[in-house]
Amino acid sequence: MIYDPYNRPIYYLRISVTDRCNLKCLYCRPERIKKLPHAEILRYEEIIHIVKIAVSIGFYKFRLTGGEPLIRNNIKLLIERISKIGGIKDLSITTNGTLLAEMAKDLYDAGLRRINISLDTLNREKYRYITGVDAFLRVWNGIKTALEVGFSPVRINVVLLKGFNDDEILDLAKLIFDYPVHIRFIEYMPISPQTLDHSKHFLPVDIVKKSWPNWER
Repeated sequence: MIYDPYNRPIYYLRISVTDRCNLKCLYCRPERIKKLPHAEILRYEEIIHIVKIAVSIGFYKFRLTGGEPLIRNNIKLLIERISKIGGIKDLSITTNGTLLAEMAKDLYDAGLRRINISLDTLNREKYRYITGVDAFLRVWNGIKTALEVGFSPVRINVVLLKGFNDDEILDLAKLIFDYPVHIRFIEYMPISPQTLDHSKHFLPVDIVKKSWPNWER
């Protein structure tokens, strides 16, 4: 087992399977982002090799990310192979959900059980503006499909953005009353000078706590 300087065990490894994405979110991807050449992207055999080494030194929790991992060719095969490696207790994926409806069943059959889905708004037009793609209905359908297939937990990641979704905090939070989902609010981190102005759109997560009333089901 590996430990950090504070003697805390390190057991969680995130693996980016691609730098490509099919969305152009205002806070994430600059217009002129430099893509890695194909030769520099890890092959599945290399990823499997890394996972096996990580397991051998104490890692047991793994998350596949991107870019958008579901656009990686034959991602189901990678998940299937990783899920069969002994010693792994937790395998999950973070996705924007645009391809999830048609892929959820295959991903579940491959051995995936946990999934994080990015969704920053419940407003279709606002979603199109933030991501550059009119895909809200596809993502929402993907969330419902994941629940129907049996994924648990299904976690929805919400990036807090002042002037964009600060008026939807309660609506997003209330999803937990209607669906068996987890909602996680995430503070906006500056990625590039070409993305949204951090000083203007940063919203501290404490605002969520202040917005939360004493609800009863």
